[in-house]
Amino acid sequence: MHAFRRAFALAASLLVLPALLIAQTYPGTDDPRSGLRPGRLDAEEAALNMRLVSFSPKPAVLDSAQGLTFINSDLAFRDKYVYQGNFAGFTIWDVSNPASPTIVSAIACITAQGDPSIYGNLLFLSAEGRGNRNDCAKGGVQNPNDHMAGVRIYDVSNPAAPRLVTNVQTCKGSHTHTIVPDPKDEGVIYIYVSGNQGARPAEELAGCREGPDPADTTNSLYRLDVIRVPLANPEQAAVVTGARIFTGLEPAARAASRPARRPRVANDSTRPAPRPTGPRNCHDVTAYPAVGLLAGACASHGLLVDISDPLKPVRLDAVTDTNFSLWHTAVFSNDGKKVVFTDEWGGGTGPMCQATSMMEMGGNTVLTIGADKQYTQHAYFKIPAAQAAEENCVSHNGGLIPVPGRDIMVQGWYQGGVSVMEFTDPNHPRELAYFDRGPIDPPADSAQPGTRPSRTIGGSWGAYWWNGLIYSSELDRGLDILELTPSELISANEIAAAKLVRFEQYNPQTQPQLTWPAAFPVVRAYLDQLVRGNGLAQARTTAITSALDAAEQQSGSSRRAALTALAARVNQDVASASDKERVRAMASAITALAEASR
Repeated sequence: MHAFRRAFALAASLLVLPALLIAQTYPGTDDPRSGLRPGRLDAEEAALNMRLVSFSPKPAVLDSAQGLTFINSDLAFRDKYVYQGNFAGFTIWDVSNPASPTIVSAIACITAQGDPSIYGNLLFLSAEGRGNRNDCAKGGVQNPNDHMAGVRIYDVSNPAAPRLVTNVQTCKGSHTHTIVPDPKDEGVIYIYVSGNQGARPAEELAGCREGPDPADTTNSLYRLDVIRVPLANPEQAAVVTGARIFTGLEPAARAASRPARRPRVANDSTRPAPRPTGPRNCHDVTAYPAVGLLAGACASHGLLVDISDPLKPVRLDAVTDTNFSLWHTAVFSNDGKKVVFTDEWGGGTGPMCQATSMMEMGGNTVLTIGADKQYTQHAYFKIPAAQAAEENCVSHNGGLIPVPGRDIMVQGWYQGGVSVMEFTDPNHPRELAYFDRGPIDPPADSAQPGTRPSRTIGGSWGAYWWNGLIYSSELDRGLDILELTPSELISANEIAAAKLVRFEQYNPQTQPQLTWPAAFPVVRAYLDQLVRGNGLAQARTTAITSALDAAEQQSGSSRRAALTALAARVNQDVASASDKERVRAMASAITALAEASR
């Protein structure tokens, strides 16, 4: 959410629907989310296959009528704590009782962004803009030496009393950041910093320099700063290199028949400067360390990057789409073969989900990654509900829900609410569940012609599955905790299997690999999917259900023998199944369960 609104203006003049991509039809106004009663803390709510467990208003120290200055931003998770960023600081919530979260601490610290990540007892916060000070205080920067733009590092070993360890200054500040662990040294992590401001003057921060040539390694613009953090001595954290993943990229949507205009070099009227190139920054990057890949949402481009050596990232592919105003963030499928990119059309402040809004913009697109590590773009997805003119609504941050055998993600859509989307079939993504509130502001006064609607910025910045529940950072209101409920689209067994996946810590932009324990709900999740999709004959799914029920009533060697025999029969079913891959996965899950039955 920033000055990228101007990128929208450029893209809107170049709208072209890429061939073969599948787009939705315009949403109707008969969706339960359309026309909800407005209100800040008493708005009408609508939900499908999801329930609100609790809502907690944000702490008073971070609650103000000053709009963007005090909005909540992203979330990070560790143990029983949720770390919620804010443009003016951060909140640490104890969510050991999800029905009644408690505030452990609320720290005022002007960041103008506050994107958080947690690693052990270290909390990292992005800071960007001209008004941030080293001492976190309000009042703006009077002395350039007091200016903070980069990543703040806090020690939160005592969550009730976080301690600022150091401020790591970067040339372009930090709009967002992503942790990449060192694959060879457990005592070191790297932070990829996505900074969207211009390079700071060298007089303010030595080594910073602007320039038009992305191949110039002294140029601070065309790179992501990389911070090395020695975990035992975080005060020694420092920028060690830049990820130069933009060199050679062409501008997006440039007409092939018209050469790019070449700006002149200052004080040289004869020699042209290098022509304008592609992006010089990313809005956000999502690392998937288990597969050595990073997906870069880089304004006009979506990148695929090899990060097997975090200090020497290599760009593998890049795509553009004139129906995407701002490539904003990304989520990998668990097998690393698909990526969902989001588009923050309008910078997050506009009502981009109205009945008259384009369905190809302001939503998601699904790409597959081939064996050659190249992208292929498939379909678009946007929430199928017409939102009001008072609601800032566009696709925003999210992450995977660990249902085995399916690619499902949950994400925030600002005042479009929280939506759960399946992208198992990249050509036909679909919505499975949602939670939404009415607008914060009432409609404009229709009795006054020309009155512009009031538009308080609010809604879900990001929504994430964390150890069995969904947590949503509400920009204006506070923190929501939600729970999926069983339906024809997501069964009780699938939800139970998802709840078995547990992590000690979770940073959404550092995607963890999902693994499931040997358990009956995992097997039954696959079985439910085969029944739902007619992937195996009904007689066989009925027989497998009975055999599972019988095995669960047994114990020890008897259970193991029953499950081993069942796994053998299911492996034989592969030949006649229409969904062979899922039957194989179920057989493997039964075998794992048999081996665990000792």
